[in-house]
Amino acid sequence: MLSDGEAAELLSFLTPGTRPDVKAKATEYILGLSASREGCCFLRSKPDMVGALFALTSDPSVAIAKECYHILINLSADETLHQVLLSAVEVLPVLFKRLLDPDYLFSDQISTILSNLTRHEKTCRTVFKALQEDVGLDKLVEIFCTEGYNVKAKLHYLGPLLSNLTQLPEARNTLMDRDRWSAASMANNLARPSPSASSGRGTPAVGCFRDLSSVRDWSRLTRAVGGLQDRRRTECLFPPASRPVVEKERFRCERWPACLTSLPVDLQYLPEDKKREEDPDIRKMLLEALLLLTATKAGRKALKDKKVYPIMREFHRWEPDVHVAAACEKLIQVLIGEEPEPGMENLMEVQIPDDVEKKLKEMDAREQEELEKEERRRCEEESRERS
Repeated sequence: MLSDGEAAELLSFLTPGTRPDVKAKATEYILGLSASREGCCFLRSKPDMVGALFALTSDPSVAIAKECYHILINLSADETLHQVLLSAVEVLPVLFKRLLDPDYLFSDQISTILSNLTRHEKTCRTVFKALQEDVGLDKLVEIFCTEGYNVKAKLHYLGPLLSNLTQLPEARNTLMDRDRWSAASMANNLARPSPSASSGRGTPAVGCFRDLSSVRDWSRLTRAVGGLQDRRRTECLFPPASRPVVEKERFRCERWPACLTSLPVDLQYLPEDKKREEDPDIRKMLLEALLLLTATKAGRKALKDKKVYPIMREFHRWEPDVHVAAACEKLIQVLIGEEPEPGMENLMEVQIPDDVEKKLKEMDAREQEELEKEERRRCEEESRERS
């Protein structure tokens, strides 16, 4: 690694007035350093060098600025450098300001850095606090849900950033504020025709929805899902969240017309070419989110009123992935099962005896083994059919 003298000489090259070719060589060398654990450890002890690199992200040379952003992406992926970036260099105010600019060239790199910085709870809280003081979470959701907000960037990594932030209770509470509609905007992002295939935004959006489904203030969430107190909010979460697992099809039901008219309007008039979400991970996360909504009596009633059961029944008949099918079965069991006894309506708050919990974990482990065996069997059969 560099000596102190060599490090000081390298730092002297990282100034706006240095010749472009010299700056380019210096940033190229540091980019290589940042790709290794030893290099990150070295740069952690040189906050002045990290600060100089951050200053060069506004260099007139696009190539140099881009290379400096790539260095910062590497550094932000190392948790031990988070405090250097947040406290010593104070990158957040500048990054937020640039992210708001619809013409900024490096917004994708900024969203990647912010996503890396929010992977761990401590720095995630720091980023969220700074975000609320400067930009606001609502604005971040607006940018993510506005297609073409920045014509020079795709902004896909805003999805993982929002997914990281919604793991914080305070972020979930902000999104679920009845006066803001941020949760509705996020949920409507799920209803785009093909999120996984077209943009890679599907998984983060579903992750946010699943996090929102774990909000403990259930009355606010069920209002958004079922429109229990405000008719305008009926379409907010449930139809967009269910749309990825629905196809244009005729339910196998003797009371088909009644089944159709009882569905939310958004699900009654699907285009003829509507297909289900292709990514099994997204389908599974959606089912897990809906299962979380059944934890309370109000949530179960909202989903039953929206006729989730016939939708899930048809979906289960179609689902080829054994793990997703198992998640669907759990949701169906709750929807068709009897209501819990008084005092046990909130399934998230039921106290489970230790011996029962142990048996349930053992059953889950056995079920997982069976699912893996079934998946291997299916793969072997498909391989034989192809050959």
